[in-house]
Amino acid sequence: MRVSILGVGGSHLAKRGKLGEDESIELVRSAIDNGINFMDNCWDYNDGQSEERMGKALRDGYRQRAFLMTKLDGRTATAAREQLLQSMARLQTNVIDLVQVHEVIRQSDPERVFSTDGAIHTLVEARQAGAIRFIGFTGHKDPSIHLAMLERAKLSGFGFDTVQLPLNVMDAHYRSFEHMVLPVLLERGIGVLGMKSMGSGDILESGIVSPEECLRYALSLPTSVVITGIDNQRILAQSLRIARQFTPLKPNERKTLLERTAVLAQSGKYEQFKTGEKYDGTVQNPRWLDTAQI
Repeated sequence: MRVSILGVGGSHLAKRGKLGEDESIELVRSAIDNGINFMDNCWDYNDGQSEERMGKALRDGYRQRAFLMTKLDGRTATAAREQLLQSMARLQTNVIDLVQVHEVIRQSDPERVFSTDGAIHTLVEARQAGAIRFIGFTGHKDPSIHLAMLERAKLSGFGFDTVQLPLNVMDAHYRSFEHMVLPVLLERGIGVLGMKSMGSGDILESGIVSPEECLRYALSLPTSVVITGIDNQRILAQSLRIARQFTPLKPNERKTLLERTAVLAQSGKYEQFKTGEKYDGTVQNPRWLDTAQI
């Protein structure tokens, strides 16, 4: 599959006080009209409104121009099945290009997903039925959990098509997905979906890197796509400009950027998705793991 180097992050499409529905629809369509075809989403984003708005935006021929991805929280086959059906209804599609197991952030998650009644069975069945095309997983907590998920899959004779992981200028210094997980994905031919290039905005608060430097760093890694938050036309224009003018960081540019971020990155202060529960939706709502109620 050919996808754009940037993807539209679904969590930003329905945040309270940020975007109205019409604005969200216009933003998605503007992104597609300008060459961004990777659409990120999740069953739990904004009480389902992100998927609903995405579904409306992809009417009128836009669905055929988009690579559509969403994620499921359910760890059991039953919960995953119910969530998948809800997602398909909200997204107004009979086929989702990529569905990922969301927030693999606990040491117990790999075993739960691949248990006899685990979510992976629902996804495999859905793929066999033609309801989804590819299967992946996401997580942002600890590289060791990603590696455990990959090994559990291997033991089951299953291969993931994609993996989504944080890749940014500070990750290289602390609990690094770039150093520990990325090489494994490349070795196994798994699609790399980069996220949190700006740490959900936290990295920018450090004051030592710009949005352009953050995106250039992530895009310079061997990723299939870098998913970024776009919640207004100005940010979309900025992202498009960076993508269109993109040139990979030269070795000396990368070295300088990493040296500049090294001290502040050591404690994980600006990667709160690793060190706290601020971004852990399934920790704050554990019922999502076993039910489709939202």
